[in-house]
Amino acid sequence: MLTETLSAARDMGRLNEIAVVLIRHGFGDTVRRLGLADRLERAGHVLRWDHVADLARITPPAQVRLAMEELGPAFVKLGQILAGRADLFGPEWIAEFEKLHSHVPAVPLELLRPQLREDLGGEPEDVFARFDTVPLAAASIAQVHRAQLKDGTEVVVKIRRPGITEVIEADLRLLARLAALAEAEVPALKPYHLQQLVREFVKSLRRELDLAAECRHAERITANMAPLPWIVIPRVHWAHTGERVNVQDFVGGIPGDQLGQLTPEAGFDRTLLAQRGAQAVLKMIVEDGFFHADPHPGNVFYLPGNGIAFIDFGMVGRLSERRREELLQLLLGLVERQAQAVAEVLLDWAGDGHGINLAQLETEIEAFVDQYHSTPLAELSLSLMLADVTALLREHHLGLPSDLALLIKAFISLEGMGRGLDPGFHMATEATPMLHEVLRTRYEPKALAGRAWKTLRRSLSVIEQLPHDVSRLLRNARRGRLQVHIELAHLKRVGDQIDRAANRLAMALVISALIIGSSIAMTVKGGPTLFGLPLLGSLGFISAVLGGLWLVRAIWRSSRERDTDEAG
Repeated sequence: MLTETLSAARDMGRLNEIAVVLIRHGFGDTVRRLGLADRLERAGHVLRWDHVADLARITPPAQVRLAMEELGPAFVKLGQILAGRADLFGPEWIAEFEKLHSHVPAVPLELLRPQLREDLGGEPEDVFARFDTVPLAAASIAQVHRAQLKDGTEVVVKIRRPGITEVIEADLRLLARLAALAEAEVPALKPYHLQQLVREFVKSLRRELDLAAECRHAERITANMAPLPWIVIPRVHWAHTGERVNVQDFVGGIPGDQLGQLTPEAGFDRTLLAQRGAQAVLKMIVEDGFFHADPHPGNVFYLPGNGIAFIDFGMVGRLSERRREELLQLLLGLVERQAQAVAEVLLDWAGDGHGINLAQLETEIEAFVDQYHSTPLAELSLSLMLADVTALLREHHLGLPSDLALLIKAFISLEGMGRGLDPGFHMATEATPMLHEVLRTRYEPKALAGRAWKTLRRSLSVIEQLPHDVSRLLRNARRGRLQVHIELAHLKRVGDQIDRAANRLAMALVISALIIGSSIAMTVKGGPTLFGLPLLGSLGFISAVLGGLWLVRAIWRSSRERDTDEAG
């Protein structure tokens, strides 16, 4: 695995940078345990190990956050996603991940011109009636400039940074390899499912690199929000939009982090805004199954007439119909204090593996829900209840599916924004009527008939294919080509151990042959010499020594891994 990790020479320089940053922020032991230090130093890269002790006063979460900020956009984005994984990390880690921001200067317009000229079909000053050279905002992946179309429409132009794709792709390759290394070399990290986290992150970040995909997400949510006229999504101007640039209407409202401007004198009703924002996000999640996964104050604007605008749909969440049913059952169980309903959903999400005590987990879930039994609905904090649920799962080393982790993050952000607008805002109070309405709609005769018809069609399709499948099975059996695949984890492990033992035995035989052959070669006079000794015999002994060292190291590593597994 390590050889494969370091085989790509194109990533060696970046790997050295990552190792240096990790060491500088106090993770030298991790670099050593992953085996990166020896390989990099043998490849000619010098790693500085000094001043590591200076970081002793910094907490590990803060050290990780500082390292991610220094490592660049891919790692910053990873940390921002991990900020929503309260099921995997404790509050002190989440608090540090939420501080992650990309502190990057804007790219000068002259460096953007070649890319803009290619994407827009001309100079920005010619395509737009006005194009501001100073950006409104700059982030690690893209920066935003304000402009005006020829028809007078005020727009924002979002431009992907030149060369950022190549940098991020290199980091994604290394992240995938480092995650595999970490799970293999550090058993304590296995409960965090690092490889699965990285795979989900890779898909998310690649979608975010496509600025046209962000616009497709915006248009889909625009269609879904049609029944709520007070919700505004910026219009996309597709004539100027592509993978590296997009153009959307400019939103001129009050930013979500400037609540002091939302006064009655200015015509704003903060209680109404909180209710409308909750209705919009609940509709995205519960009804549509397609939602803004990062509704923090920077992505929300408040408009005259108590309207709300959402921007930046680079990160979205998706929920299947089945997942929405499970979510509906969970939320209703929480707000109505139905312990058994909550326990059933969480146990389904947890699965049957992991070596957990399901009876104990179910008892703890029921005790958790029961503590809210006498609490009035208006006093329930849905975000705190969801945070407690994820903490409970974390204690049992259980991770939520990625779509649900995003959803819980959205719920927590939403309730925080609602409380900021209106201290008397209660998500449970707002959610309960909609949850009951969705539940009632799902069990209307028309909806039941539709689901029954879908099930019948799938069943008929299976029945229709059954004769063909049986015929093919019998034909393969007559030809002796019938195969039965049974995968048993323990047998596979035994097979791997036998394979390694056979390899070592073969190496031992080769070493023995080298020693015997070299001894014979030493007695032959004449021919080339090395330090006065026959060359072939000397090379044979050197090869035998190297092979013996490899064999001793392999046996020692195998013994250490076995001891680690037994201790775990």
